[in-house]
Amino acid sequence: MSGPNPKMSLAAEQLMKAAKAKKCWACDCLRSTLMTVDGGIPAEKQTAKLRQAVIAAKDRLLPPEIDCRGCPICYPAIAMNALAEGVEPETLDPAVCPAEEIHPREGWPPLAGDYTALGYHRPVAVCTLNSENLWRQLIQLSPRHVSICGILHTENLGIERLIKNITANPNIRFLILCGEDSRRQIGHLPGQSLSALNKNGIDERARIIGANGKRPVLRNIDPEMVEHFRKSVEIVDLIGTVSPVDIIDIVEKLAQRNPGPGEPYMSAPVMPAVRGYIPDKMISDPDGYFVIYPDALRGAIYLEHYGNNGVLTTIIEGKTAAELYHPAVEKRLLSRLDHACYLGRELARAEQAILKGELYVQDAAPEKQTPKALSAFTDACCGGKRS
Repeated sequence: MSGPNPKMSLAAEQLMKAAKAKKCWACDCLRSTLMTVDGGIPAEKQTAKLRQAVIAAKDRLLPPEIDCRGCPICYPAIAMNALAEGVEPETLDPAVCPAEEIHPREGWPPLAGDYTALGYHRPVAVCTLNSENLWRQLIQLSPRHVSICGILHTENLGIERLIKNITANPNIRFLILCGEDSRRQIGHLPGQSLSALNKNGIDERARIIGANGKRPVLRNIDPEMVEHFRKSVEIVDLIGTVSPVDIIDIVEKLAQRNPGPGEPYMSAPVMPAVRGYIPDKMISDPDGYFVIYPDALRGAIYLEHYGNNGVLTTIIEGKTAAELYHPAVEKRLLSRLDHACYLGRELARAEQAILKGELYVQDAAPEKQTPKALSAFTDACCGGKRS
């Protein structure tokens, strides 16, 4: 470009501010801006200051956590506006839109799961099925047209959650199935089941027609939502493909024929979650308390039950948590559900300690747990005893 360009200088200045601002590093505003500059303005057309700012910002990029933070002053947005106004049309690659807006989207996706949301206004969703490494590789690459990327293990609850999250975003028009189909040894085939759903739908019993999975029944989703999903989202079957490069290549091709946002689906409100809590005071079990002793040399766990008078009543031996809590329940050694939960948690920790060769301390808890709550729980569930 001939002579100084004040707009490009402004863009360079704002990108350098973004490079120094921690809040920008994991925000899609910065990531999208850098991708637009790289794709839309050839390196030889960029000023030295702009190139320096781009490199500095790239060095600080983190995996995206949010589309936009809604900051009153957005450095990447100012940079993009400056470039859109101050760069000659022949300089820009027409395939890249420097003014593409990035919007925060609170409440999407509506349901939690094993996924990463990359951007609301993007047309492609990617499901890597049981291939967790592939999921993480794609997230690290952050393909510019991918809205959400995640894994899927089951052909019932997993598919239900996937459909609810995707139909909540009318911008998603394609779903790529890739990676290895899930847990073949116990019959779960969510990839094949999703393909069958796309082709055949569900029957009157909510079973996916033609699905070979173990239990391909969608009981927690409306048939109308299923049909909306089938009509609005094109499923691209790449099951077995584990190359991120090949998948991103398909993403780019799909984005080129993006028909635009589909019709929004007005679904019922998502069931609100009940906030968890720890009571200030735990109630002792009238049937007594437990002390757990893992024996690493024997590869066994010993569960001792004491009456509230401190007298030993029962000793149960086993190698797994399940081998211990089942007899404890059958022998009616506990009468409160919260104590049953406590017992299951502690036995699972003891089992893991033996498997990993670690020290087990009964009632050890994460540091975030308050000492008051921990002490109350210990006193109620194991009589103040610790192994």
